Amino acid sequence: MSQVLRRNAAFLVLVALAAASAAVVWFVLPHDREVKSLAIFLFKLLPFVFAAEAIARLDVELARRLHLVRILIPVAFCVFFLYFVPKIFFYLDDFPTVYYHILVLTPIVIMSLTLAYRLGGGTPGNARRIAYAMLLIMVSGLEDLAFLTVNDHTDPQWATIPDVWTWASHMTVFLGHPPTKYEAYAFIAVHVVLVILVLTAPDRWFRLGRAKGDAQAPAATQSTSV
Repeated sequence: MSQVLRRNAAFLVLVALAAASAAVVWFVLPHDREVKSLAIFLFKLLPFVFAAEAIARLDVELARRLHLVRILIPVAFCVFFLYFVPKIFFYLDDFPTVYYHILVLTPIVIMSLTLAYRLGGGTPGNARRIAYAMLLIMVSGLEDLAFLTVNDHTDPQWATIPDVWTWASHMTVFLGHPPTKYEAYAFIAVHVVLVILVLTAPDRWFRLGRAKGDAQAPAATQSTSV
């Protein structure tokens, strides 16, 4: 373990610096649209720089052994979809138009993350895993729940979680009626279980053939590929 830590010391330090500088940007500095000074502008670039350098120093072999792709990419998607998307919806003025554009944008984000992974040498099986896991997150209703919980609602209609989710049409088409609060919770829970199953199921379930250009991995090492 100590040898692994020493070998990845630069990566871990850069991750810590990225997290610390991002925390300062988000929690300490004002959320201004205008650039107030060159120093602030450059400081706000630090999280990106540290994160980029950390990714460049990522121990790919260790990541393969730990199957980190099955965790990190869905988690990155959740940060976008379960925090920033609800915040966007909360603060926007033209809700229907922006909602539709986010609805279209989200699958593009999913495919972009999956494509980046695949072009980087990721396996077909794990590309399928992360793509379908993120799609299940998208349709699960988690974002609806996040909208109700991560925002500071002052409207009495949204101050508490509604007893009936009349707006959740993607649940309504499955249930045949607008879901009650507890039906929505069950709907979400089922999808979360499906996400976990997709990310942890045996590799053979997702090994549906080798694409042109993929190297043939030895049978003994296939289960540890990225």
